[in-house]
Amino acid sequence: MPIVWSETHREHRPEGEVWVGVRIAGTEHPERVDRILASLAGTGASAVREPESRPADALERVHSPELLEYLAGAWKGWQESGHEDDPGQDRVVPYLFPTEGLLDGLPPADPFSAAARAGRFTYDTMTLIGPGTWEAARAAAESALTAADLVLEGAPAAYACCRPPGHHATRGAIGGSCYLNNSALAAARLGDSGRGPVAIIDIDAHHGNGSQSIFYEDPSVLTASLHVDPGHGWFPHFLGFADETGSGAGTGANRNLPLLPGSGDDDWLAGVTSLVEWAEAGGARSLVIALGVDAAHHDPESPLEVTIDGYREAGRLLGNMGLPTVIAQEGGYDLDNIGPLVKETLLGFESAV
Repeated sequence: MPIVWSETHREHRPEGEVWVGVRIAGTEHPERVDRILASLAGTGASAVREPESRPADALERVHSPELLEYLAGAWKGWQESGHEDDPGQDRVVPYLFPTEGLLDGLPPADPFSAAARAGRFTYDTMTLIGPGTWEAARAAAESALTAADLVLEGAPAAYACCRPPGHHATRGAIGGSCYLNNSALAAARLGDSGRGPVAIIDIDAHHGNGSQSIFYEDPSVLTASLHVDPGHGWFPHFLGFADETGSGAGTGANRNLPLLPGSGDDDWLAGVTSLVEWAEAGGARSLVIALGVDAAHHDPESPLEVTIDGYREAGRLLGNMGLPTVIAQEGGYDLDNIGPLVKETLLGFESAV
């Protein structure tokens, strides 16, 4: 299985996140990739490559031009605003959000203030932008697109070791430590090349709200997410429920399986099996696995209790679909275990191919 990743991911250094108004350490940092690649090296994996560069408009397949323009210039705008010195904020952080309650039906203006512009394109305070964030996010997106091209060229599967992750990024906004939706870009690439319908099966511990939003009215991409129930206090809180099934032409092409906190291998693997069967019944001809390993027990960002054996079995179940597959890295924040968890999932997948 070819592995695609970029050293450019190190340029993204959020240096924490703002949680309920407090700057905390955060968990999405460069060492995540180091631990993954170290574990994969132990398998003898050698087909590792840099992503191919893409024109900026290639990202417009799933993201608005306005969001892309904002991301490309957000850090420069923050520097020019002087906020690094006043009030001393060294990362882009929004402070005001154009919610429906504020706008009351009126369209939002394009604000001049860098802090207000951040609120226009960011839906939380956790997703900070620094001097290399745009470059790293673009390299992650290019990794997913390169993996999709490798599959289109005949590889049964390809793994994109994406950082930053992407499945919370919507068409027009960033959030959840995600900036560009790598999994959605890979799915669109496969579908546009005649491999549709494409299924995105998201096994990250948190709902893949960005992928759902991007394809909610699109019957050519089947979006499915297995995650901790947001109704029990987990991100993204307002989305990810079982009654969200798509709309318009996409009605029936979205499926969510929320799990209770504390769920382990039995319930989680039953969910994976159910989503596999659902995607097969929907006629999927290619697959994108949004691989978050934060459903594992001891991960600091999730209350789920999946074991490493559970992840290997999930890989086998997904590999048994026998579809051309892109595997895009999403979450996973337990540094002691992220590498082995990813490795075992990929080995499980390969055991079935």
